[in-house]
Amino acid sequence: MKESSQPPAAFPAQTDVSRKLLFDKYIPQIMQCRLDDLVQETPLQDMPALSERLGVRVLIKREDLQAVFSFKLRGAYARLLKLDEAQKRQGVICASAGNHAQGVALAARHLDIDAVIVMPAITPDIKIDAVKKLGATVIIHGDDLDTACIRALELAQENNQVFVHPYDDPDVITDQATIALELFRQSRAPIDYLFIPVGGGGLAAGMALVSRYLYPATRLIGVEAEESASMQAAFQAGRPVSLPEVGHFAEGVAVKQVGDTSFAICSQLLD
Repeated sequence: MKESSQPPAAFPAQTDVSRKLLFDKYIPQIMQCRLDDLVQETPLQDMPALSERLGVRVLIKREDLQAVFSFKLRGAYARLLKLDEAQKRQGVICASAGNHAQGVALAARHLDIDAVIVMPAITPDIKIDAVKKLGATVIIHGDDLDTACIRALELAQENNQVFVHPYDDPDVITDQATIALELFRQSRAPIDYLFIPVGGGGLAAGMALVSRYLYPATRLIGVEAEESASMQAAFQAGRPVSLPEVGHFAEGVAVKQVGDTSFAICSQLLD
């Protein structure tokens, strides 16, 4: 794994004004999130063996304890809650290599909404089967998430379905930010460093908003798979760019290009 690099000197300078605009836009929405009829508050767990090995106290937020074993349920459920009745009748569609798919499928079943999931061929069978068991229709298309996403958008337009983006949607970002609200409430001591996984950047954007707003001294480190380092590429270019290829070992974060919204937030707030 590789830590996303600092923006180069040519990158636009972070300003208090631009951060305030982000906070004014997103923080009120984050504070109003109510997902507890389906989403669990997961524990912040001490890791004693790893702490001893590294010589610092290490804690991990156990989002793997959600019903679909991932934080993706938060954003998916929040997005579906905001659909009107006509949109619910038309159904929803998304593209995912597994975690977002299960989140959308469970949320759709909970709200009695038809869901179609487009999954790339690299998706493990165990994740495909899990989505089917949750009642969603699965379509296998393409060799990576980006190709699957293009097909899902085409089908959404053809069938007048709502497309639920896995990371580049303000509702998804703000509701994934509830992880950070829980984390800081659960921690009994200040957090010096917060390491956040990065695929398309939605989780990092949401958690960075809360962290920077409540505890600006905490260092925020985005961590992505070296073979799928799309956020690092965006930081270096000063804008989201498409990688020529991505590795599939960590298929859930095999994203060629980070989202415009998630990049706009991460570029201002990540260390």
